[in-house]
Amino acid sequence: MILEKIAGRTRPRVEAAKATVSPQEMARRAEALPDETGFPFEQALAATGVSFIAEVKRASPSKGVIAADFPYLAIARDYEAAGARAISVLTEPEFFQGSDDYLREIAAEVPLPVLRKDFTIDEYQIDEAKVLGAAAILLIVALLDDATLARFIERAHRLGLSALVETHSAEEMSRALAAGARVVGVNNRDLRTFDVDLATTDAIAPLVPAGVILVAESGIATADDLARVRRAGADAVLVGETLMRATDKRAALAGLTANVAKIKICGLTRIADIDAVNATRPDLAGFVFAPSRRRITLDDALDLHERLHPSVPAVGVFVDAPTATIVEAVEAGGIDWVQLHGHETDETIRQLKATLGPTVPVIKAVRLTREPMPQETAADHLLLDSAAPGSGQPFDWRLIGAAPVPYLLAGGIDAASAGRALDETDAWGLDASSGVETDGLKDPAKIAALVARVRDHGVARRPSPSPHDDKESPHA
Repeated sequence: MILEKIAGRTRPRVEAAKATVSPQEMARRAEALPDETGFPFEQALAATGVSFIAEVKRASPSKGVIAADFPYLAIARDYEAAGARAISVLTEPEFFQGSDDYLREIAAEVPLPVLRKDFTIDEYQIDEAKVLGAAAILLIVALLDDATLARFIERAHRLGLSALVETHSAEEMSRALAAGARVVGVNNRDLRTFDVDLATTDAIAPLVPAGVILVAESGIATADDLARVRRAGADAVLVGETLMRATDKRAALAGLTANVAKIKICGLTRIADIDAVNATRPDLAGFVFAPSRRRITLDDALDLHERLHPSVPAVGVFVDAPTATIVEAVEAGGIDWVQLHGHETDETIRQLKATLGPTVPVIKAVRLTREPMPQETAADHLLLDSAAPGSGQPFDWRLIGAAPVPYLLAGGIDAASAGRALDETDAWGLDASSGVETDGLKDPAKIAALVARVRDHGVARRPSPSPHDDKESPHA
């Protein structure tokens, strides 16, 4: 069996490491580092919506060499820019061609929590992970007896490390929970045969109680795969080969979320607004350049965009602006998308797109209470609004009909209306501005509530433990 074979090769590797740095010295080094870390890996996975753990992996036993060209630091930076919330780094050297150096450098250079993905069979490796800069370790239930598993989890937690406890069966999940796991993984790949089946997550997820973070691992290659494990109740997914083989990591990650409704928070004007967006990661952020109480200058946009997380594109909102003004904003780096709210024609849009190129999407606003749904458009997306864009006034969604391109729905969108909007329309995404404001200013709590509502739309929620459950039960 390949799992036992890898574990067998790991033992002499660990003993060789001990001969270089003794267990006592490695433990001393680990314990000298801060242990009050706040467990950033768990925080990242518990954030609103699905969290991606993107894997830096050169090879695997089942696929051979995945990335002959392996600029691991650049790959990790691409993952951060693409919106991953954590990074998994293979350090097993023989079967996965990993290295401790990859982890050490990525942890030092990229501000995301890093999982050391290795075959942990000795407490020495936990101390080693701490010294390397990891925020979490992988523990595979199939490799450890119950006492060892509990001891390894306790050691990790004492050092301020999280433990992703990996399972492949109901029996292994029960053992993981009994050992005190706070983050559990369901590996859809059987490490004994390397067969992959997403039904593994379907079967095991209901066993995971509320309050325990569930990660679906392996086999997530498409938007449908992601939707399936999310419906099963996964809080996070670990994706390796799909991202490693992609030239454009951001596009690959976006492809996985193609079936997930998008969220645009428009009318950002302050650094505090950017902080709220960075905390919740909607899909788009809007800067208004047209006459409005939310209007900002290009200099303002440049400052805000610089602070905006790279995974959230900035959309510039214009009304009948000269093409040169729009191009200037894009070329200066103030915006990444363009939204047109005036009387711009298809010919104007085509000319603008020819100037900007295919990497700058264009959204065209349509006021459905004043004009019909266009039969065709040169824009990449439409934004459907009422007669008074930005007023926060809803309109009759029965006016929508068939749209020629994916559309964003605007007009009074907030956390209370979001679910109904997604249920009653086929909107590609929702656009909110006044619906996430209090006294005319963006409200971080309202932004978070809206993002959470959209991200959780259609996702199965694991039930909370019954108040009558046995408090001593590891599932309680």
